[in-house]
Amino acid sequence: MNKLIKRRDFLRYSALTTLGMQFLPFTGLKAACSDRVRVAHIGLGGMGLTHMNWFANLPDTEIVALCDVDEDHAKKALAQLKKIHPDTKAEIYTDFRHVLDRQDIDAVTIATPDHWHAQITILAFQAGKDVYCEKPLSCSVREGQLMLASQIEHNKIFQLGTQIHAGDNYHRVAEIIQSGELGKIKTVRLWKTGEPPLIQSLTHQTPPPNFNWDMWLGPAPYSEYAPEKCHFNYRYFMDYSGGVFQDFWCHIADVVWLSIAPSGLKSISANGEKSDGMGDTPKWLDVDFKFSELDLHWTSTVPDVPGAEGKGIGAFFEGTKGTLVCDYSNREIRIDGQVLSDIPEIPKSITRSPGHQQNFIDSVKSRQQPESKLEYARQMTLPMHLAMISYKLQKPLKWDSKRELFKKDAAANGLLWRPYREKWNLIGA
Repeated sequence: MNKLIKRRDFLRYSALTTLGMQFLPFTGLKAACSDRVRVAHIGLGGMGLTHMNWFANLPDTEIVALCDVDEDHAKKALAQLKKIHPDTKAEIYTDFRHVLDRQDIDAVTIATPDHWHAQITILAFQAGKDVYCEKPLSCSVREGQLMLASQIEHNKIFQLGTQIHAGDNYHRVAEIIQSGELGKIKTVRLWKTGEPPLIQSLTHQTPPPNFNWDMWLGPAPYSEYAPEKCHFNYRYFMDYSGGVFQDFWCHIADVVWLSIAPSGLKSISANGEKSDGMGDTPKWLDVDFKFSELDLHWTSTVPDVPGAEGKGIGAFFEGTKGTLVCDYSNREIRIDGQVLSDIPEIPKSITRSPGHQQNFIDSVKSRQQPESKLEYARQMTLPMHLAMISYKLQKPLKWDSKRELFKKDAAANGLLWRPYREKWNLIGA
């Protein structure tokens, strides 16, 4: 333990490395020999494999462990890692608890299905690890509260995997909004088009011998194994995620919270329709949020506003002097009858990112929280959870933002927490 503490102190005070890495993945860069942050990857499906590729290409990072309940995923990841680092000594695990037991690991990345994010994060904090966790943050409001409390208690670093947050476009949108050139922002419209895929049937069968289905389910309700409902498709079942809405909320809501940080949420009203087939997440969803000084709307169709046409995802800011519409990499400003892509006179006031993953590694060293820190991520994610509760109950809800409770609604408050399956309640929640 003393050696670990000394090593952590060295990492904490060593000079920060900046790579200039963009928020999209790249390959081909070989890590340099140096004292590195030792990282383990938990969850190695599509996004988890991308995590591994990102971190494997950072010069000040060493991947020492790969973990997935599907052993085939872990073996595939190890084979990919060996292409980047032929001399890797990374070990494979199928139970993340064995990863957390290792005292030589500084940080973990988490790309499991949503229903595992909170518990693994909290257990990692308790084990002395910093955490880079894929979005969405959690599956319930209470989970987010528990995550933040644990982070504060153990003084750990956390980055939410909203990689687009590191892109220049969102930073520039925030600078323009904050400059006041568009006046006071009264209304914001967010949207994401597209329906869940049609899952016509579930083929219940015995799980493959190399796949721990019971642990994959973990805290979620028990059900028979069906390949159609796990791995990528898990996001279209309410027991594990929240469909297209939950999958994309953080990606586009992020630019709103970065730009104006809405506060004082008062009410939520969601309407939607269940998806066709075996999935049970919303086919479409419209949500109206009222904050103290902002009306925020989410739709599953492109709104009829200037500049939105043809954008499958976007944000529209309506100010008293002008408007701005943006997606991940583009923006369009309308002010005084002009259509602009930028207002050059507005200075750059927000520090640009060295890359989302590099920002996390820099934070592990400096002990300063990264761009998408947990406190920020929780505030951004909370309205998403409340919208899903309004959708489930099919009624508008009043919210007390100070107490973080619904007003005079026991049924709604009962949905702020999703009880864990007893066998997999690993944090005693």
